[in-house]
Amino acid sequence: MANSKLKIGFIGQGWIGKNYADDFENRGFDVTRYSLEEPYVRNKEKIKDCDIVFIAVPTPTIKNVFNDSYVKDALKNIGKGKTAVIKSTILPGTTEKFQKENPEIFVMHSPEFLVEATAAYDAAHPSRNIIGIPVDNEEYRKKAEEVMDVLPESPFKLICPAKEAELIKYGSNVFLYTKVVYANLLHDLAEELGCDWKNIRDMIAADARIGKSHMEPIHQSGRGAGGHCFIKDYEAFFNLYKEIVGDELGEKFFESLRNKNLDLLKKSNKDLELLEEVYGEITNNQHANNQFSITDGF
Repeated sequence: MANSKLKIGFIGQGWIGKNYADDFENRGFDVTRYSLEEPYVRNKEKIKDCDIVFIAVPTPTIKNVFNDSYVKDALKNIGKGKTAVIKSTILPGTTEKFQKENPEIFVMHSPEFLVEATAAYDAAHPSRNIIGIPVDNEEYRKKAEEVMDVLPESPFKLICPAKEAELIKYGSNVFLYTKVVYANLLHDLAEELGCDWKNIRDMIAADARIGKSHMEPIHQSGRGAGGHCFIKDYEAFFNLYKEIVGDELGEKFFESLRNKNLDLLKKSNKDLELLEEVYGEITNNQHANNQFSITDGF
């Protein structure tokens, strides 16, 4: 392996950072892991010696406000002249901002596309390797190629402006979020018509343009697009759209889609704790009676 002598660091050892670090170790790289939890909390100073450091820390949306402070803090651990690759989901323009704040290092963004249930396999067999650079010149492209070279092989590879790499992840998540909500609406129509939903689902999924993923209206603990990524990322995307585009009909579309998904989640008691984190506190009485509305703080 051409670059197996490079020291690779990982900041954050949740299910994303852990599986990426495992894959690099399995492929023979010298890996250093750092997190705020045991057993890696003592590796903070070792990160500075790593040539390439992948950052996979939370970027929550709390009470409708996107928070990138964990990434900002993580960047302080990167050694001078080294490369930081942000895997966390961040709003377009964030990589450029962090690069200006940290001129002594190279800051890039590489969106992750892991599914929690298959994260180990996804880390080792990526469908896409995308690296976004904040400055498009020979030096940054050389550093980006160095990062691309250490990643597992994938059928799609692209070095692009950082804003494009940042928007790719939101674009993918919002598309799948929309697909989940649509599947729920179609399911209810099929039920009212007396159709077998499984037949409807399978016939639609057989279309190669659509596929079978995210076509289950009832998934895990309830209905709707939930989980740690969809809820927070959709709200961050929606706020960005309102701020940047300012199209009234577009805003109404995204708001209606969001409201329907919230309705599905609440009525099935799915991921209420995540809803609280993103939209605000829910009282115990609201929990019990499923009485929610956007004006209740969502």
